[in-house]
Amino acid sequence: MEDIWHLLECVHAPVYFAPETGPAYAAAGAGLKGFWTGYVASRAAALGAAAPEVVTAAFYNFAPVRIARALPGAWHRCPPATVLAARLDVADRCLRRLLGELVDSAETAEAAELGQRAVRELPTSGRVLFAAHAAVPMPEEPHLALWWAATALREFRGDGHVAALLTAGIDGCEANVISVAWGLAPPEQRLNRGWSEAEWQAAGQRLRARGILAADGTPTARGRGERAAIEAATDRLAGPLVEVLGPHGRDRLTACLDPLARRIVEGGGVPFPNAMGLPPLRPG
Repeated sequence: MEDIWHLLECVHAPVYFAPETGPAYAAAGAGLKGFWTGYVASRAAALGAAAPEVVTAAFYNFAPVRIARALPGAWHRCPPATVLAARLDVADRCLRRLLGELVDSAETAEAAELGQRAVRELPTSGRVLFAAHAAVPMPEEPHLALWWAATALREFRGDGHVAALLTAGIDGCEANVISVAWGLAPPEQRLNRGWSEAEWQAAGQRLRARGILAADGTPTARGRGERAAIEAATDRLAGPLVEVLGPHGRDRLTACLDPLARRIVEGGGVPFPNAMGLPPLRPG
């Protein structure tokens, strides 16, 4: 059985890669033209018409120039409420296609119920993106309620991961260099996140100076230890989910999510490798 966070990410992530995104965002407004503009605006819309500096801070590992290319221009032509509606439409269309008959399954309904319970009861303090997405009205249909919960919960864990990175002294560009060095993200990660070659090289040099990367750019034993500590801190900060649901609720949510996430991945809903650093699911 896969880790619950891995499964939630697989349920959430198709909205970034689905072929339905282009037509839906084009219909929403010219402000969402282009993949990265759609990504930035759709993920940030829960914050309202936030300034690019605010979104850069919340996203953490994106270069400021990447965010500035999308915002505030997108808001001028496509307000956040319209963006959120378009994103929900993408989720509806792609999940119906990917899940097939499972979209109306008992697993989907139970996972949605458990997920929304967790979102309602988890603390929001210090979790800006989680709080923003949790405040978005929950859809009524079970598969969309599940996607809504998966979206908020993945941001809950993500906010904690940012706190762990900050504590470890790893900045946004360095976090991306590490993901590539560990083989978790593709070589195109620098371009995906918008960092310049000079910024990327400087981040690598800082990591080598700290002993996290070797001279050839591969992870060192110290680096592996520091990354393991960051992941352990992230897991600890994500722990309130179990406190809210209890061990039985966690196990039920995991059991319900597993067949859904596998169906999504089998249908090509999440590519591997990917810019999120999400690894493939283990064979079931």
